[in-house]
Amino acid sequence: MRERGTVAAGRLRLTPLTKGMYNSGMKVVHYSEVPGEDAGEETSGVTIRWVISAEDGAPNYYMRVFEITPGGHTPLHRHAWEHEIYILDGEAELVSEEGSSRVGPGTAIFIPGEELHQIRNPGESLLRLICTIPKT
Repeated sequence: MRERGTVAAGRLRLTPLTKGMYNSGMKVVHYSEVPGEDAGEETSGVTIRWVISAEDGAPNYYMRVFEITPGGHTPLHRHAWEHEIYILDGEAELVSEEGSSRVGPGTAIFIPGEELHQIRNPGESLLRLICTIPKT
């Protein structure tokens, strides 16, 4: 029978599922418990929450949750690293050099490095998405 773990200070302490099988050092946190930060000068209405980062011991990839208010947007920019994005709630307009397209909840997006991109919220409700990036 499985035993339940306990959460203390954002870290999960697991009890064994089977003899000799342990998982320790995991971070388990609800995204809303992570302080939101303004995403910067070139954005409008964008809050970012670094839910998994170097501070958590993540050596390769970071996970962020973005909240974009109606009419808000990220900067139109490009950089060397890729993004993986998953739309949780709301409507997103993805802007690139080729134009733009609208997507909704449940959509997965891959943005390769050096691709010009921007995310806008053309809807009437909050746009919430997960964005992962490699350590740069």
